[in-house]
Amino acid sequence: MDSNRFIIAAHCVNRPGIVSAVSTAIFGLGCNILDSQQFDDTESGRFFVRMVFNHDTVTLDEVRAVLEPVMSELDMEWTLRDREHRRKVLLLASRFDHCLGDLLYRWRSGDLEMDVVGIISNYPRDTYKQITMGDIPFHHLPITKETKPQQEQQITDLIEETGAELVVLARYMQILSDQMSRSLSGKCINIHHSFLPGFKGARPYHQAHERGVKLIGATAHFVTGDLDEGPIIEQDVERISHRDTPEGLVRKGRDIERRVLARAVRYYLQDRVFMNGNKTVVFPE
Repeated sequence: MDSNRFIIAAHCVNRPGIVSAVSTAIFGLGCNILDSQQFDDTESGRFFVRMVFNHDTVTLDEVRAVLEPVMSELDMEWTLRDREHRRKVLLLASRFDHCLGDLLYRWRSGDLEMDVVGIISNYPRDTYKQITMGDIPFHHLPITKETKPQQEQQITDLIEETGAELVVLARYMQILSDQMSRSLSGKCINIHHSFLPGFKGARPYHQAHERGVKLIGATAHFVTGDLDEGPIIEQDVERISHRDTPEGLVRKGRDIERRVLARAVRYYLQDRVFMNGNKTVVFPE
């Protein structure tokens, strides 16, 4: 019989005895801890922990009932998830389709364990003729400066209707309003085609070319009300030379963007990402 496998992700103000209290409660259930990662951030004074544990018969509700008083005593912010639960994810894209296509491929191949509950774009569906979407609901929500509030309300409605637990901006080239950014705090990941904090805003590869950089990169980060300022989850770079044109940088950058966004989404789906002020704690695989 396959055992039930659970993941707990938690953080709180650091104090002695946290690991002991949590692991003792898990042991009391007769569970076996398979993996445990922890980090004590001495700068913020906060403690972060991720544990994976299993049991042949114990249920999620039974685990939650035992852990709730312990977590309350520790004043923990925590989540508990059955490893088999696949998070519902809503994908947003604009004209560029490379990140969207890559996420859908990784989802279908099993690399990203999620349920794609919809695709939203401010471009019509025939923009993505080369991508196989199958029966995934597609929502064309055009936007102008005047209709932005109404369009964002439509997105909000779809998030609620689908029960989306994560929103991914897969090169969705629209700036979210402060109100929407706040409502999606901690559950919206964006890919920026630059190695932040450098070259923010539009045409970052052209900015980089003008500065003669020798490395280009991409950054996946949580969305906040401050443009391209959200806590960084994942980054990667690639070396370039004086021979590269702006168009060449864009082409190379697309490959970086795909892998950076995919890693950030996978870390989130696996409960490895914690917001920590204007930074993140990301436990490695």
